[in-house]
Amino acid sequence: MSNMTRTTTESSITIHELRKSYAKTRKGEQPYAVDGVSFEVPRGQFVTLLGPSGCGKTTTLRCIAGLEQPDDGQIIMAGQTVFDGARSIQIRPEDRPIAMVPQSYGIWPHMTVLDNAAFPLRHGRNRKGQQNIKQRTLEMLEQVGLSAYADRWATQLSGGQQQRLALARALLSEPEVLLLDEPLSNLDAKLRAKLRLELRAFQEQFGVTSVYVTHDQAEALALSDIVVVMNQGRIEQIDRPERLYQQPKSAFVADFIGSANLIPAREVTSVSGGVLAKTDVGTFLCAGEGQETTTTALGGNVCVRPENVEIDAATYSRNGLSDRNEMSGRVIGAEFLGDRLELVIDLAGTKLTASAPAALTARPGDDVVVRVNPTHARYLAS
Repeated sequence: MSNMTRTTTESSITIHELRKSYAKTRKGEQPYAVDGVSFEVPRGQFVTLLGPSGCGKTTTLRCIAGLEQPDDGQIIMAGQTVFDGARSIQIRPEDRPIAMVPQSYGIWPHMTVLDNAAFPLRHGRNRKGQQNIKQRTLEMLEQVGLSAYADRWATQLSGGQQQRLALARALLSEPEVLLLDEPLSNLDAKLRAKLRLELRAFQEQFGVTSVYVTHDQAEALALSDIVVVMNQGRIEQIDRPERLYQQPKSAFVADFIGSANLIPAREVTSVSGGVLAKTDVGTFLCAGEGQETTTTALGGNVCVRPENVEIDAATYSRNGLSDRNEMSGRVIGAEFLGDRLELVIDLAGTKLTASAPAALTARPGDDVVVRVNPTHARYLAS
């Protein structure tokens, strides 16, 4: 399998203005399940399509696979145009340089583990000229930890083992692109956490370009080089996992990726070093990358992650508070979670969630001071 190693950074997939609709409304309108989606998948990278149910991520993956025919747009894969709405090009799934691991794994129950894995070598698009099929298959099963089960019926494997078998079969077809449609969703939480580490290790080992679909934020952040966040058929943001979390570009992304306090802004003004946002609970200076604005704006939200809220439960003077990023509140909820204390604080009628040190003595009814470092406050216009 050494010929699968990728050493360049060129794109394996280019999606341009992809659109797909399933039905028209009574008024004759055509709602799109995928509405003008464009992105690139760099060669050898692990890219995840992330979003809530019905956002268009699975439809996008099925269009890439050729299982759905888009209404418009373009899909280029490994330098070949496999779909072009304007030129009426639609390459069949079996002729695309892909392999797919579906949610149900697609394991054939009447075949042994060896025969399941060897299927693409015997019957796939590259079957001609294949030699030493059994040896190559056993070598792949060894790499995914299934060589001892080669002669067993596939139905005798556990859920995790079936997932590895589906992956082995996909890799043996030597795809340019590996497509994975929520392959861990049928497993329990503990096994999912274990297998996502294995999946990422296998992807890096073989260097195959991968497109993964999930609604699980933890999976997306843990597995991906790049995450494409989708909402209502459109892309909200494309970025590295750490930037998605630390620098969301919209309220949807901030709220969907992890936990976020979104405080409505009444007025926003550009200042030296960032943005000054006036809210009903106080004024926030939002500093840092991507916070520049040149005009006074209305609306939007100030985004603050719970772990970035500083709590001071000591006695204080209300008159001594700063006019920025510091305000008084009252604890209305507290949960001890072992390593931290999750607090809900009432700030002039607005609820703020904070993750405080476990040793903090604040309890419901206590008055506290809330502080937010400007570098941890982010203004989101949408």
